[in-house]
Amino acid sequence: MAKITLDNVTKSWGENLVLKPLNLTIEDGEFVAILGPSGCGKSTTLFLLAGLYAPASGAITFDGHNVSKVDARDRNVGIVFQSYALYPNLTVRENIAFPLRFKPVGKAEAVRRVEEAAALVQISPLLDRRPSQLSGGQQQRVALARALVKEPNILLLDEPLSNLDATLRISMRAELKAIQKRLGITTLIVTHDQIEAITMADRIICMNNGEIAQIGTPDDLYRRPSNLFVAGFIGTPPMNLIAGQASGEELRLGASLLQLTPPWNGPVTLGLRPEDIALTAPAEAMLCGEIVSVEPMGREVFYTVSTPAGLIHALEYGEAVRHAPGSRAGLDWNTALSLLFDEDGNRIPGLHAGVSHPASSRAGQRLQAN
Repeated sequence: MAKITLDNVTKSWGENLVLKPLNLTIEDGEFVAILGPSGCGKSTTLFLLAGLYAPASGAITFDGHNVSKVDARDRNVGIVFQSYALYPNLTVRENIAFPLRFKPVGKAEAVRRVEEAAALVQISPLLDRRPSQLSGGQQQRVALARALVKEPNILLLDEPLSNLDATLRISMRAELKAIQKRLGITTLIVTHDQIEAITMADRIICMNNGEIAQIGTPDDLYRRPSNLFVAGFIGTPPMNLIAGQASGEELRLGASLLQLTPPWNGPVTLGLRPEDIALTAPAEAMLCGEIVSVEPMGREVFYTVSTPAGLIHALEYGEAVRHAPGSRAGLDWNTALSLLFDEDGNRIPGLHAGVSHPASSRAGQRLQAN
């Protein structure tokens, strides 16, 4: 397998710099996801690793060997495209075997590899069919087997599950992760789907505007976002981001005052996850307002509350709708779960906002229990 390093790698199209200096290390055997919105540079990064694009500057190394100018077919990289790109006139067996045409592999060895790859992705009975006779999920498995048949050092996955229905995506996520762990192959998946990244990857590279916004474990990005972009992008429903003004030990949000720990001065943004907010009696809460919409979602209920600080979303676990539109409700949270960002959009480590009173303590206990 291989350790991947990108050292000040950039990519331009004419005068347009689409990938700013990128510094990144992916460890041998690691499963990493590149996550971000359309146009952020995630697919460009994958195509640079595959050798389909050449960097404008910087160096790409596999196990310490500079491959920046090495042709794609000589990098021993397997890639699965979003479209699967199967040859319609070839059988499944022939599609899987196709990459071996460019390697010094004997016929018997090629047969063995094809059968092993097909068995690994559970399509052995389909080897004599053509792509038109397969479902979307089966075609995806063929594309994966074709990427694995040449026993690559690196596996690159470009939105591999986006064409599958929701139920099949769930099962394929688990299967892909299991195959990666079994083979121990260094794997990078490009996706805009947060659930794919969070459930499959050891680490996530969150990108925005051609540069890395944050690298970390799924929990790091969810609970400790380093900036407002990551805070707002990661999480469904998204984090509440509320503008405020800090002055010493006080945070003013509209007409409401919260306690800051420790003191801070200047414009800040308060971040609260909807599931970390408890709906309580208005008299006991940190903020209060009027419920403007209620959305039952099966195992949870999504509330939108109009407050002096703006609209705030809260997610309450359970099927029962306990608060009606038009009613007043308080909003409470565990102070330790609040996040604050400075005027440049960077998180201020250790700074939290709330109110120290019995109601917030009870809310904190409930939230921690969940």
